[in-house]
Amino acid sequence: MNAFPLLARLPEAPSLAAALRSSLPPEVQHALCRASELERRLRDRLRQDPLATGLTLLDRLLGGGLPRGALVELVGRGSCGRLAILLAALGGVSAAGELVALVDLGSQLDPRAARAAGVALERLLWLRPSRPSDALAAAEILVHTGFPLVAVDLGLPPLRGKAPVAAWLRLARSASAHGAAVLVSSPYRLSGCAATAVVTASQGRGNWSQRARTGRLLHGLTIRLTAVRRRGNRLPAATDQAVLPVSDAVTDPVSAGRPTHGLADSTARTQTG
Repeated sequence: MNAFPLLARLPEAPSLAAALRSSLPPEVQHALCRASELERRLRDRLRQDPLATGLTLLDRLLGGGLPRGALVELVGRGSCGRLAILLAALGGVSAAGELVALVDLGSQLDPRAARAAGVALERLLWLRPSRPSDALAAAEILVHTGFPLVAVDLGLPPLRGKAPVAAWLRLARSASAHGAAVLVSSPYRLSGCAATAVVTASQGRGNWSQRARTGRLLHGLTIRLTAVRRRGNRLPAATDQAVLPVSDAVTDPVSAGRPTHGLADSTARTQTG
């Protein structure tokens, strides 16, 4: 004798779900989907949306942020704000709760300046390879690991060694396969045809104040970015400029002509060119 007669009269789970679906209006039936399908749709939609860095200057030039599944190369000589832009991107993405990675070939990262720029150091993986080819290989491994943003800083010229074109293409293909955004900072064009977008940074102009006892004090750096190549869209070439102020962690009096590092992100004054 069945101790649970009510359970005996209930249909099995699949037929019960089918019965419930058939009892709904047709327009509602078509809108239903499995949880696994909904998760897949949300994941695909996230991969299509740009990865916003929070740096208005860069996000606007790239159409909303760093394109997922693509490699973006930021090109510029010394004192153009490349490191500041890299830190701003890492800070904006890590502040949103995402894990980020920095491959620092030039060993230029100052953790104090990074924290001042908004980088959540507990979500940052910092690697310091010795050669450009090792830097690209490390970035490819990080992309495979699942980091949403992998930043590569190739440092200042002259670069020791050179990565083959095949290494750049492998990194770009890995980013596309895993939906990761790869931002490469380089002193001159190195990625060839592998980059989806190329942004050039012109040499910055310092904003100085004159003080009687301490000498000149650097308040910020006015930089100009130009998107010279953007594959996959029809946006015209654009130029933007903004002021990057010196981080509070490194605002020490400096003499005229002395280089200052550790710039943090801000777009308090932005103009469209």
